[in-house]
This record gives sequence, C-alpha cells and structure tokens, in this order.
Amino acid sequence: MGKKVELPSGFEDMLQFGFIEALLGRRSRRFLMGGEIPDGVFAYKSKHEPVPLSELEKLLVVAACGGNTSWHHLLYRAAHYAPHLSNYSGAAGGRTFPSAAGFHTSKTFFTDDGGVYLLDVRDAPAFAERAEDGSLQLDVLLEDLRSHVRKISDGRLALPPETPYVEPHNTWVVNRPGTLLVIPVGDLAQHMLLNICYMLQNGLVIVDDVHGRQIPGIEKFQSIVDINNTWPLTFVEQLSMAELTAELSTGCYAGALMLQAMGLGGWMFNGMDPFAVLGASGDATVRGLGFRYDTHARWPYPNPTGLAGAMEGFCPPHYDDMKAAVEAVCDRKFGPGGPFHGDTPGPWKDSRRVRTSAQVHNEEFRACVALQAQYIFDTFGKFPGTVPSIFLITYLQAHHLDLEFYDTFYQPGAYLRTHALHMQRWHGKDTVK
Repeated sequence: MGKKVELPSGFEDMLQFGFIEALLGRRSRRFLMGGEIPDGVFAYKSKHEPVPLSELEKLLVVAACGGNTSWHHLLYRAAHYAPHLSNYSGAAGGRTFPSAAGFHTSKTFFTDDGGVYLLDVRDAPAFAERAEDGSLQLDVLLEDLRSHVRKISDGRLALPPETPYVEPHNTWVVNRPGTLLVIPVGDLAQHMLLNICYMLQNGLVIVDDVHGRQIPGIEKFQSIVDINNTWPLTFVEQLSMAELTAELSTGCYAGALMLQAMGLGGWMFNGMDPFAVLGASGDATVRGLGFRYDTHARWPYPNPTGLAGAMEGFCPPHYDDMKAAVEAVCDRKFGPGGPFHGDTPGPWKDSRRVRTSAQVHNEEFRACVALQAQYIFDTFGKFPGTVPSIFLITYLQAHHLDLEFYDTFYQPGAYLRTHALHMQRWHGKDTVK
C-alpha cells in the first residue's frame, strides 16, 4: 500500500449515499470489466481490459469489511456475578461488524494483483475518538488503517479459479485479474476458549457427549461451579462456529453495502473451498494463504492451525499446551491494551473505573478452563475437537462493473447511479482536495 492519495469526486458521493439506498440496492453484480461468459443465454465477452481498484478504493472496501470504529462499549451486567462488569470481551476496540460477547477472534486478509495482505486490527486501540454527535472522520480512520496493513506475499492469492478449489459457477469470475478478494479468517480455537470462559463465568462446564462422560478431574472444581450443570461438547463447538460465522459474514455484508455506495461491482459468497483458501488443499502449488495444517485418519478434513507471524491459533503447536493458550487468552483480556486493563483508554468519563470493575480470572478459574480445553485436545488430537481450529466461510469480491453487459441483457435499473457514474467520478480528472 502506498502514500496518501487525493480524494476523487466519488468519495463525496459515497459520503452522501443513503443507507436505505444501499440496503435496497444491494445485488450480486458479478460481470466485471475484462470478464467473459463463453456460452449460454448470457454469453458475452467484455470489450474492456480489467481495471484494478485504486489504493483508496481498496482501503475503503477493506475498511468496511474489518476496520476499526473506535472503542467497544462492552457488556454491562450479568445477575450471576453482579455488580462486577461482564468480563467476556477479547478486544477493547470496536470494528465494523458485531462479535459474540465482543470476543473478536477474526482477522481480515485480502488479495489483488499485487499481493496478499493482512489487515491486523483485532487488538488495536481506537483509531479515533468520536465527536460529540457520535461521528467519526473517515479520512482519519483510513490513515490509521493503512498503517495496519502489511503484505504477506507477492502476487495474487495462489488459488486457481477452477474446480475443485472454486465452485463451478464461480470459476469464470473469482480471483481474476483486476479483482479485490477479501477473506475474513476466524480463530475458532480462541473463540472456543472464550466460550468455555463464558460458560464457567455463568456456572456451566462441558460434558463429552461424543464419548458419554464427564471430563475427568472436573470434580476438583465443585467449589466454583456445579459440575452437573453442563453443555454438550458438540453443541458448544457448533455454537462457537455459528457465532464466528456471523462475525465473518457480517463483515462481508458491511463490505457489500459499501460496494453500492462506491459504485463497485462484486458480491459476498462462500463458493470457494475453505481448506484450499487457507492452504490445506494437499497440492503444494495451491498455497492459498499458506496456513500450516495437520491431518489425521480419524479427522474428516485437514485442520489448519495458523500462519506464523500473522495469525496463530490459540492451540498447539502455536502454544505448548492448552494451559498456555488459556494464559494467552487471559493476557489478551486483562493485560496491557486489553478491555479489562486499567490503563486502556475508553469511551467513558472514568474508563479506569469501568475497566477495572471486571473480575480478573483467578488461578482456579484458569485451571478449570485449561482442564476442559486440554481434555478436548488430548481426546480428539486437536482443539476444538469436532470443528476446525481456524475457520473461514464467507468472502467478498469487489471489481469494476462492465455496464455494457447489463445494458445488453437487463432492463434499466440493474445497477445504481453510483455504478453508472463510477468510472467518471472515481477515475476521472475531477478531484476534491
């Protein structure tokens, strides 16, 4: 990513674009400049070369999918341990999408013709403070966002647009030259750990419904929890995956609404093999994002666990054991910069008083969480036991529309005025300073 650029006229158009127009105008608009459908009722070859998104366009789309939106407000009260502040959250900063209990366990990768990048704002403080009317300055947010983008590798994501890596209906359009592909990735191992903490905070422990038994040693913690008040392991892991799915998908949906305001084509979808995207295709030439992974005869699919230096799952081999992973989760929550550390600023008049009103997980609490997590890892050979450690499901692609395709096949109204004016307003000579 380069230096700050002048703002085109389309930027002002975007700021004035209404939410209802974005909501009602949202459509999957797949046919891009440089695209081709070789056969069938929509057979058409674009007369244009692919036009990559500008740096500003990329920043705006990525910011919509996973940008920082000042401070997270936290959850306030739970009767089970009032008057202490609820201590569920994993991050002090808020983002453009919601996350279950404020866990925020995802990061945003993206790729274009120039490379593969990571937007890493998961644990970032607020990029800006809100004005008295609650507003934020988008240009300030973008400048901070730019500093949190780093390049992972050169060249477009190593995932050929062909089966079995891409669903057959997407091979002609996904990850093609000129496109921006946003890939939110979730740390399901960490999300599961945070849910075990959440459960224990609310008086619940896991029972192994796969093998029909309590977790050995759980009786040692009868003084802090009713060990017969349980949730089945498979339910908690499926719940965690569903919560993380919502986190990843709403980020893409926010990006899809931004496409309407900017007049870009594209759509959100899940039509790529998630294991191949992460790098677990089994083919060394299809590197995807390059995450390390393990396989085992008893698992139905490979298990990606992390990308060194970029996104390492809260589980072995990135931690020696699950006790160490639990400590890392607690450091994220209660350590410097965390949502429950007294020195972390916030949106309140007395942020220190608010943040320190949450209970810090004590040694007995951490040991109970670690016992359950280590049992899962030892029993299933990975953590979580029945779902992937690293998870993705939804993507957003952005590209420049070939309006002539829509004019050829569709009645008027197939695209918005922002699409009709995009090339003029975003790529013309008229700019605003």
